[in-house]
Amino acid sequence: MRQPGWTPAMRGTGGDSRESRATPRLGDMDNRAEIRAFLKSRRDKVTPEQTGLPVYGNRRVAGLRRSEVAMLAGVSVEYYTRLERGSLGGVSDAVLDALARALRLDDTERGHLYDLARAARTGAARARRGAPPRTAVRAGVERMLLAMPTLPAFVTNHRFDILLANPLGRALYAPVYQDTTCDRNTARFCFLSPAARQFYVDWDQIAQTAVGALRVAAAKDPYDRELSHLIGELSTRSDAFRVMWGSHDVRVFRDGAKRFRHPAVGQLDLDHETMFLAADDRIGVAVYSAVPGSAAEDSLKLLESWAATAESPAAAEADTDR
Repeated sequence: MRQPGWTPAMRGTGGDSRESRATPRLGDMDNRAEIRAFLKSRRDKVTPEQTGLPVYGNRRVAGLRRSEVAMLAGVSVEYYTRLERGSLGGVSDAVLDALARALRLDDTERGHLYDLARAARTGAARARRGAPPRTAVRAGVERMLLAMPTLPAFVTNHRFDILLANPLGRALYAPVYQDTTCDRNTARFCFLSPAARQFYVDWDQIAQTAVGALRVAAAKDPYDRELSHLIGELSTRSDAFRVMWGSHDVRVFRDGAKRFRHPAVGQLDLDHETMFLAADDRIGVAVYSAVPGSAAEDSLKLLESWAATAESPAAAEADTDR
């Protein structure tokens, strides 16, 4: 069992070997390691040609040098070096914006940089207070899901726990519910269940998005022990997760398309929308639908019939007890 303060940011960051051997703990060290690895990974992805900088002689770095990032951001090399070593606590929004432009960060990466800086500023207070569990689903949200009987719908949290699903949602995610070792956590199912690569047609894309979303969640709430334990478990038990986590890419779940290979009805090509609750942006409602007149719509109707015969009262009650 990992220590509660352990975070995967301590693994394979490419930093000082003395730091990588240090005992992990809650606090600034974890945040500094994450900042260091993230900025270095983004710097490695940008070439001088992309920024219009001239290239002279042989280069020993994969992307930009620290001095080049500093020049593009309008700060001194010494100051940027301190930032890349993890000192974001006192940095102004103007400097963060300049860094985001210099490193050509997209909106998700920019938000992640801001989250890392915010955690650096408020880390001590958050560590003392801790992160409250987020598992409650309001009755109104439950009624909303049940009022959509022809669409698979779920309530999930930032840790990828399925907190609630309507009958068609449980039917769609039957392989997840059948794998009791995953405890209805789709990230754990994705990386640890043998059924996942069969269930998700585009497994690699799903997996990379899950890893990126977990990294975003970890930066927003670095003292969420359950999230830290989940990431630690996946890093320990899944080589694929460990490699993807090491890339320091960040992603968010938005609208899009997913392809499933369902054991009862075959392939389902569905669109999905995820809406986050105003009262808690760590809990989202995900709804799947099919294009009208498509084969997927016919398959959804078949899945609805299958769910009506396969669903048991015990399964429905267990879902609402979470």
